[in-house]
Amino acid sequence: MTAQPVHFDGPDESRRVPPMPERTPQALRLAIQEHAPHLLPDFEAHWRRAIGDAFNLTPVPAFMRLWWTQYAIARDPALEAHLRDLEARAAKSEDTEESTRLLAEYSRLRRASASVEPGQ
Repeated sequence: MTAQPVHFDGPDESRRVPPMPERTPQALRLAIQEHAPHLLPDFEAHWRRAIGDAFNLTPVPAFMRLWWTQYAIARDPALEAHLRDLEARAAKSEDTEESTRLLAEYSRLRRASASVEPGQ
């Protein structure tokens, strides 16, 4: 079996990846609706379940971190596909070192996605 590349440096400059919205729930929801509508049902269900009409806004930062990362990934179909591929390859691999390397790259890319700033 030929080893496939693990590393993903970021979006190909020839592809247009929409910029990240303002870091507010409303702006994020609108961006998801426009650029990653497949995430919208889960986003809204999670919002209703975790936040809803809550008087306690403590869960909002964790909610925003999760969905910020999800949208940052989903807005770039190549990155989203690469992450799915890394996860699938790690699950199928019988080589512990390879699985570890694949999951380390998966984690690196998710962390990088989480740290994208508005407008980037």
